[in-house]
Amino acid sequence: MPEEKVGISGYGVYIPKYRLDLSTLNKVWGKEVKGVKSFPGKYDDQATYACNSSLNALKHAGIEGKEIKFIQVGSESKIYAVKPTASIVAGLLKTEDCFAADIEFACKAGTQAIINAYNFVKTNGGYGLGIGADSAQGAPGDELELTAGDGGAAFIIGSKEPIAVIEGCASYTTDTSDFWRNEGEKFPKHAGRYSGDPAFYKHIMNAAKNLMEKLNLKPIDFDYVVFHQPNSKFPRVVGKKLGFTPEQIEPGIVFDFIGNTYSANSLLGLAKILDIAAPYQRILLVSYGSGAGSDAISFITTPEIENKRKRIERSVKSWLGEEDKENLILSDYSVYLKNKGII
Repeated sequence: MPEEKVGISGYGVYIPKYRLDLSTLNKVWGKEVKGVKSFPGKYDDQATYACNSSLNALKHAGIEGKEIKFIQVGSESKIYAVKPTASIVAGLLKTEDCFAADIEFACKAGTQAIINAYNFVKTNGGYGLGIGADSAQGAPGDELELTAGDGGAAFIIGSKEPIAVIEGCASYTTDTSDFWRNEGEKFPKHAGRYSGDPAFYKHIMNAAKNLMEKLNLKPIDFDYVVFHQPNSKFPRVVGKKLGFTPEQIEPGIVFDFIGNTYSANSLLGLAKILDIAAPYQRILLVSYGSGAGSDAISFITTPEIENKRKRIERSVKSWLGEEDKENLILSDYSVYLKNKGII
C-alpha cells in the first residue's frame, strides 16, 4: 500500500480583540513609536488562546475532540508553573486516551509542537494537535513591551483529508544567549542588537537552506513563505537575503497588526496564508526561538483546502483587524497594564 501522506487536517486561531495604541507610550516613556499590538481582555490568557484556537481547528477539520490522540502546547507564558495547558485542552475537547504535554523553546515551540504531532501521526495514525499560544511578556519601558502581543493558533495533523501535506522538515540549533528569563523572574531579558545577525538571521537562514537542500528546492519553487516576525523589519530582510520576493513574503505578515505573539507568531502567519492558498501551492514556514533554534517546514496544499474553507467562520484577517476593525477595542496604557496583570 502507498504510504499515507500526513499534513494539516484543520486549523484555527484566536486573537483577543484588545489593541494597545503604541503612540500612548510616547507620553509615558518618551518613546516615539507608532502602531498597535494585541493584549488580553479581562478573562483572556495563554490557556484561553490555546483552547479557543483548538475548538476552531476542530470545527475546520470536521472531527470530534475524542479523535485527537496527541496534544502538545508550545508556550513560554503558561498560566501554571506546574500543570500543563495540554491537559486543559484535552479536558475541553473531551479526549482522555491521548498523549499530552507542554513544550517550551521561546518562539519556536509552536512549530516544534506541529513537528512532534506529525511524527506521532506518522507512527501511530489518528490525529495530533500542535498548538502555539502566548501572552508575550515585556517589562514596562523595555523594547520588548513595544512588540509583545497575545494570541494562539492550533493545527490538527492527520492523514485523512489533509488541506496541506507536510513535504519535509529541517531544524538548526545552537547555544546562543540572545533572550532569556531566569527562574522566578516575571519578565525576560534580551541582548539587544545581538539578537539580529548571530541569532535570528543565522538560524532562520540555516534552517531554510537545510530544508531546501534536503528537498532539492529553491526559493522560486515556493508560492508563499512565512518567517518568524519579532518585528516588522526582520522577516522582510531575511526573506530578501534568502532570495524570496515581497509577493511571497507579504501575505503572511501578521506582526504589523498584533505584534509578536511568540509561539503563535509564525503559526498565525501560516494560518493567514492557508486562508487564501489555492490547491497544489507550496508554502515554506520558518520559525525562530531564542536560545536558539529554527524549524523549517514545507507544505503542499491539496484540493481539500477549498472544500473545507467554507467551514471557517472567521478569517485570520478578521481576527487581526486587517479587514474587520470595528471589532477591535483600542485602549490606553493603564488598561493594558491591568489586563496584563502588571498592576
